[in-house]
Amino acid sequence: MPALVLKDYEPLLERYAVEKPGNRPRRGFWKNLYLLLVLVFLFLPIFILVIFSFNESKLNVVFTGFTFDWYKSLWGNADLLEAFRNTLLLAAVSTAVSTVLGTLAAVGLKKYHFPGKKFIDKLLYIPIVIPEIVLGISLLSVISLLNLELGFWSVFLAHITFSTPFVLTSVRSTLFALPPSVEEAAADLGASRLQVFFRVTLPLLKPGILSGAILAFTLSLDDVVVSYFTAGPGTNTLPLYIYSIIKTGITPDVNALTTLMLLATILLLVLSNRIKTKRLEKREL
Repeated sequence: MPALVLKDYEPLLERYAVEKPGNRPRRGFWKNLYLLLVLVFLFLPIFILVIFSFNESKLNVVFTGFTFDWYKSLWGNADLLEAFRNTLLLAAVSTAVSTVLGTLAAVGLKKYHFPGKKFIDKLLYIPIVIPEIVLGISLLSVISLLNLELGFWSVFLAHITFSTPFVLTSVRSTLFALPPSVEEAAADLGASRLQVFFRVTLPLLKPGILSGAILAFTLSLDDVVVSYFTAGPGTNTLPLYIYSIIKTGITPDVNALTTLMLLATILLLVLSNRIKTKRLEKREL
């Protein structure tokens, strides 16, 4: 059998253009340009917000000079700080409750069979797919029928309502990827149902629970529409506060607060990555 030389492969190389540098399509430049434009579109508004938090002028139109005065005046804005505290408290409490409810609901729908299971399964996706304004009006109608007073607790119940399905979806996707043999092995070794759940199932579901909790916290933190319909006159959150001052103009102290929130988020991400890296290094050792 005659030996094959490079010229025998030239038709194939010309067809697919994979080996010859001269025949490769020059697509790298356009891909990088497209990626750059997407990043600019996403992060340029955030960059402008950070820059204008140091603006000497009160108007967010022209940058007139550099100053830290708005970070100092931020601590004197009682309404803004109160709205920020309400937002953090509401997001933290509603996330904790919705995470527990969503995790238990995901496990129950996966492991148990009962009448109406398919209907309930589809019903739980309604808060995810319907428009927020429809959800807000519906929750306001339910609150009115129950004769509940509009305030912090009405917003709290509303946030649990739309956050729980997101946690359920995240945990459920992780639960379906969990092999049943792991739980069966624990049960064969003498573990009770509670021991199997807390010592085997729950640790394996941690990634889905954590991602669902982060999603629920984020949704609660920046919600405007549902909070607008379910909050009372004396209840104010940071998104509602910002929405109320849009007509008169957002002051730089709001930009300063959002810059500090952005900085705190970046620090948390860096810290979590360092913790993960150290854990991986310990496992390798």
